[in-house]
Amino acid sequence: MAKQDKATYDSYAPDAFDNPPIGPVGVHRGPRSAGARMAPYLCVLLVALLVGVLTWGLTTGEFAKILNLPGSTQSSQSSDTKSSDSKQSGDAASGDAANGTDSNSSDSANSSDSNQQGSSSDSNQTDGTQADQSQQQTDQQQADQNAQPNKATAVRVVNATGVSGYAAQQAGVLNGAGYTSVEAANPTGTLPSASVVWYQNDADKATAQDVATTLGIADVQQTSGLDVPVVAILMN
Repeated sequence: MAKQDKATYDSYAPDAFDNPPIGPVGVHRGPRSAGARMAPYLCVLLVALLVGVLTWGLTTGEFAKILNLPGSTQSSQSSDTKSSDSKQSGDAASGDAANGTDSNSSDSANSSDSNQQGSSSDSNQTDGTQADQSQQQTDQQQADQNAQPNKATAVRVVNATGVSGYAAQQAGVLNGAGYTSVEAANPTGTLPSASVVWYQNDADKATAQDVATTLGIADVQQTSGLDVPVVAILMN
């Protein structure tokens, strides 16, 4: 009886736990292959590669070209056209700016040359005007000097009237008028028909005229071959 009362495995009715699977169970797992271990890394790398390719394709438009999307093609063409137009506009602007700079430089150079030529011409005109004025002043001074009688000029008074001492008398009149070099003389050679005052050079003309006025003689003539600059011939 005691032997029959002892509990054994066979004493219980069989159930679901009496048929366990073959092989290890629970937390105990066998070693995995190399492919199984690398599979997660390969998946992550593949996903990253796909994302990079997709991003590049969308950014550059190559993805749209591959898929032959009409909108993307037109957008790409429009972008290329705008880029070309912008470049042409930039080149044109650069060309215009360069032309403008060259034109301004040329205008500035021409203006500078014109100013220099104008300044040179003005300077030449000024020099010429000053020279003319100086010459005119010199001529005027010479004319004024010629117009003024030189009372230091030698004057000879010739008495052809036959009145004794008349030449000395008239010489005294000239001395009283301020003449400092007057002499009285008797006639020699050919005499004129009327009283006259002779002078030799143009510089003595004003002096001869003043002598004639002082002595009351109307005729004044220029004559060469005189011994003194001015000779007054008294005929009456």
